[in-house]
Amino acid sequence: MKTEMKEYWWDVEEALENAHLIAFDGCHKIYIAMDEIEAEWFRKNYSPKACETSRTYEGTEYQMMAVLREWWDKSCSLKFIHAVEHNEEDPNAGFTNLIPQGADYESEDEDEDEDMYV
Repeated sequence: MKTEMKEYWWDVEEALENAHLIAFDGCHKIYIAMDEIEAEWFRKNYSPKACETSRTYEGTEYQMMAVLREWWDKSCSLKFIHAVEHNEEDPNAGFTNLIPQGADYESEDEDEDEDMYV
C-alpha cells in the first residue's frame, strides 16, 4: 500500500472514531454515517428488505475498519469511501470524500513509474 493510500486510510480511521455505522451498496459506494439521522437512512435503505442482504455494519471502530477493508477489497474499480453527515440546508454538502474514486489506481501508476527507473 502506497503512502498516499495509507494517508487516505488514516482519514477513514479518524472518521470511524465518531461513526454510527458503515454502509456499502454492494458495488463501489462505501459510506460512513457520522450522525444518527444518516445512520437511520442507511438502516432503512440498505436493509435486507431494500437490498436482499443487509449492507450496513455497526460495531467498534476497529471492527468497522476491518469490514471497510474487506468491502474495499471486493468492490469494483469505481470504489470510494465518503463520510456522510446530515445537512438540512444542502444535503450534498454533508459528504466528505475520504478515499476518492481512482485513488488506488493512482498508487498503481506510481508503482509503474518507479519501476521504470529501477
